[in-house]
Amino acid sequence: MKTVVVNCESKPHVVFIPFPAQSHIKCMLKLARLLHHKGLHITFVNTVFNHKRLLNSGGPDCLDGAPGFQFETIPDGLPYDPDNSNVDVPQDIGELCNSILTNCLAPFLDLVVRLDSPVTCIISDGLMPFTIDAAEKLRIPIMHFWTVAACAFMAFREGPNLVEKGVIPLKGLSIYSSINSKNLTTNKNLYDV
Repeated sequence: MKTVVVNCESKPHVVFIPFPAQSHIKCMLKLARLLHHKGLHITFVNTVFNHKRLLNSGGPDCLDGAPGFQFETIPDGLPYDPDNSNVDVPQDIGELCNSILTNCLAPFLDLVVRLDSPVTCIISDGLMPFTIDAAEKLRIPIMHFWTVAACAFMAFREGPNLVEKGVIPLKGLSIYSSINSKNLTTNKNLYDV
């Protein structure tokens, strides 16, 4: 994506869109609140399903934001009946991931276009790839924010290499009692001890 210079005479307006899972929402909400505290205008986008879950857990006024902080929703593409849905039951993660990839771009584009103030940046969860297409179409800078812990990121990043090298899957639990400092300093394959 090309670098875009944004001339912002008023407060910068950042749109946050987390992956629709509790830990992702919580992590991005913390960052959004920090940036709001520094003076940025924030629009925090949830799926309709998760927005309803937040309202149910925190009460009807829990998402009443401070001036310059607003919540918006988009559908996730999964069947949802607001009168009959049990929001205490989590959604199927596989179905949710597939639905996000195929159904969220158009509603997200519509939302960003209809916001009151122009959006100067999108901060998207790394698991929401459709936001890249939206940012390119709307010529808005985008940043992907990886919401998982650093160790999980490294596991995702290096997992295929470890499988390729035969390090994982582990050969047995006895390995943990066989590791010593000599094995670590000689770069010996720890799983062949």
